[in-house]
Amino acid sequence: MQLLRTILIILLVYYGFKIFSKLFGPMIMKSAAKKMEKKFSQQFNQQRPQRQVRPEGEVSIDKAPETTKESNKKVGEYVDFEELE
Repeated sequence: MQLLRTILIILLVYYGFKIFSKLFGPMIMKSAAKKMEKKFSQQFNQQRPQRQVRPEGEVSIDKAPETTKESNKKVGEYVDFEELE
């Protein structure tokens, strides 16, 4: 009798969890999605530098620093490969 009672309790908990997840699952997922969206938005805003607000009509030109590229003449030697049959 005790075994039958245990099996019945397990089945009730299982089906109760299924019904609970069908009813409240979408609300829980929507809440979790909103939290993740808020978190990603905060991380994006932290990484993106804030632009300075300039008065209308003001012009500023930002130039990239000049870099000199040095050519590496010693690249290696040329090796000719032949196909073997």
